[in-house]
Amino acid sequence: MSGQEWVVEAYGCDAAALADLGKLRALFARMIEELSLHPVGEAVWHKFPTTGGITGLCLLAESHLACHTFPEYGSLCLNLFCCKTRPEWGFTAYLEREFAARSVRIRRLERPYQTDEHSRELPELRRSDPLPLV
Repeated sequence: MSGQEWVVEAYGCDAAALADLGKLRALFARMIEELSLHPVGEAVWHKFPTTGGITGLCLLAESHLACHTFPEYGSLCLNLFCCKTRPEWGFTAYLEREFAARSVRIRRLERPYQTDEHSRELPELRRSDPLPLV
């Protein structure tokens, strides 16, 4: 068992596209279909009245899919966490085409399952003890 997490940041995006809930719903729907993800309910969306930015969250059987848009800065942040391996997805091409992103940064993090032999136990703390530096 392993997990994968993608942290995607798109810059230089079209402000109107970042404030378009329909475009973000389409992004989630496309990712869910093409990556064979399994939502456990409807995505939840919040549009900020002052900036037009949108936050979205879809709880998945595999974990979660979330986004935050900042039209005032031309940026979109996307996060996908899956507890099972998934193929790469065309984040850059999609965000360039649908949101006019001029730059896309993708970080993929591997989250391997750790067995007891690989985990590190922290000593028990008393309420007055300082937190250990890990």
